[in-house]
Order: sequence, then C-alpha cells, then structure tokens
Amino acid sequence: MSSRALIRPAWTPATIALMVGGFFVFWPLGLAVLAYILWGERLDAFKRDVNTSTDRLFGGLKRSGFGGTAFGASNTGNVAFDDWRDAELKRLDDERRKLNEAAAEFEAHARELRRAKDQEEFDRFMKDRQAREKTRNDARNDGPIVDGHPA
Repeated sequence: MSSRALIRPAWTPATIALMVGGFFVFWPLGLAVLAYILWGERLDAFKRDVNTSTDRLFGGLKRSGFGGTAFGASNTGNVAFDDWRDAELKRLDDERRKLNEAAAEFEAHARELRRAKDQEEFDRFMKDRQAREKTRNDARNDGPIVDGHPA
C-alpha cells in the first residue's frame, strides 16, 4: 500500500475537481490550481535553487565583512593574531584616509587649472570680439552716408 498525497501536481480526480471548483468560485483560483498541476513538480527544484542562492549570497556577505566585530572580523581566539590584525586594519584605515585626502587635493588642483584655462579662453574670446567690433565700427564709419545711415 503506497501513501501518496491526494492533492499532488498530477492529473488526479481530486486536482481536476479542485481546478473546476476553483474556476466556478473565482477564476484566478482555478488558474492557480491548473498551474500547480502543470508545473508543481518543478516547485521543489525551484525552492531548492532559491535556498541555495540565498545561502550563497548571505554566506558571501558574511565572509565579506557584514556582521561580526569591527571590520567584519570576529575573534579567532588567538590574542596575538587578533592584536596584529587590529593593528594592520588600523594602519590600512590610516592609509585610506591619506589617499582620500590626496585625491581631494588633486581634485581641487585640477578644478583650479580648469578654471584658469577657462578664464584664459574667455579673455581671448572677449579680446577677439572687441577687435571685431572695432573693425566693424571702423568699416561703417569709412563708407558713404546716405540719409544719415551708412551705406
């Protein structure tokens, strides 16, 4: 005698009756039962895949440093190693801070260089514009005047 579930993802009289009843009561319920009949065998594999993926994700997060003590490192039980690790992490943090300060200084320098270059280009443009205006005005003044306007 086998003990198989009455409602399982297969075409059994019980699942067919549930599907038809679901369509009578509320049509999305009937569709849900039909989907279970057709793809229910895949649910176990899907659940297993989702569990494996989430375990891998959260395991990676735990290894990368989320959780635990400072910097994500837990005590190993070896005091000498923990002290050395803490000193190295502090040294690396100081190096990172120095690098960030140097990067900020360089950005300020580059920004000042761009501003100076832009100012130089603007001054050159204004000088050329004034020269063009002067040339244009001189050309107007040199021509004949008809009815009070340059020709």
